[in-house]
Amino acid sequence: MEENKLKFNTKVIHGGQAPDKAYGAVMTPIYQTSTYAQSSPGEHSRYAYSRSANPTRTALEKSLASIENGMFGLAFASGLAAIDAVLKLFNPGDEIIATEDLYGGSYRLFKRIFENYGLVFHFVNMQNVKHIETQITPKTKLIWVETPTNPMMNIIDLEAVSILSKKHQLLFAVDNTFASPYLQQPLDLGADLVMHSATKYLGGHSDVVLGALIVNEKTLADKLYFIQNASGAVCGPMDSFLVLRGIKTLHVRMQRHCENGATIAHYLAKHPKVEKVYWPGFVDHPNHDIAKKQMKGFGGMISFIPKGSRYTDAKKIIENLNVFTLAESLGGVESLVGHPASMTHGSIPKEDREKVGVVDALIRLSVGIEDVSDLIADLEQALA
Repeated sequence: MEENKLKFNTKVIHGGQAPDKAYGAVMTPIYQTSTYAQSSPGEHSRYAYSRSANPTRTALEKSLASIENGMFGLAFASGLAAIDAVLKLFNPGDEIIATEDLYGGSYRLFKRIFENYGLVFHFVNMQNVKHIETQITPKTKLIWVETPTNPMMNIIDLEAVSILSKKHQLLFAVDNTFASPYLQQPLDLGADLVMHSATKYLGGHSDVVLGALIVNEKTLADKLYFIQNASGAVCGPMDSFLVLRGIKTLHVRMQRHCENGATIAHYLAKHPKVEKVYWPGFVDHPNHDIAKKQMKGFGGMISFIPKGSRYTDAKKIIENLNVFTLAESLGGVESLVGHPASMTHGSIPKEDREKVGVVDALIRLSVGIEDVSDLIADLEQALA
């Protein structure tokens, strides 16, 4: 059967994959080598040096392309290394329009690294796509979107941004980390490029750091492959193997993340000690209808503010959780709790954080796949 006709739940297991040619191994072997024998100077069977390509990484890159309905996949040492490669497509003076409330690491890379090299960034509230067009100038080259956003869970209309980007001939990139390809496939909605911190849902087990880019257009892919090889921020074969293994259970994990996330979001919304819950599955959530249209489900990421809206209240809740672990990252099988203002978004100036809602009382949950009754019992005792 043609691969493009396979359903998603089949693609995560078989997409871009085939038994190993050497011995018929069903699972891709870990090619733990830096170099490869050549038959004659400059003559080799595709692989010469593992910075340029490695068979385990190639298998992962094919899988990444398959599950995002893309043509070309690239794997990097981290999500930020993948973003770094995208930004190296541009020149001093070029302007980039980015989501206003994006991941703190992306903001840090934009503002504290690439601004020093002459790139200009505009951070825009994209819940209304019309706000983007007001920032477009002849120097604009890229629109960078996160949806759902981290950690405010805002939803951005990808089809509307795609129409705008094509109208102005701009590159359109989407950080799809929070949704994963199970919930959302931006290339199908008109994006030119998709980025993942594969550390999160794609890996799924909090045991690897890795980044990914997926594109459809060969010229763009060739430019990114050149940057990947020339800059060298590639992932190793063991990391590639771990993410490839994680992808094979992405669909079943995401189903449980969504189920548990929905149960906990509604529980928190009714709790007398909770002031506000941010989750795109609520019918009164801004752009809920867009989330329904472009996502298969609403995911396992939730942010909330306890009653009183004080940091001391949030800190007490966080420190008294037992099943939820206080830690950076998200998207693993285990439930995590984070404090964005001091952790993931600590690199963003306080006034900029608070302007988009990342206040000191905000708590972010990455809801895992444990028994949901245990998760609710843990939240109940901590809130009490």
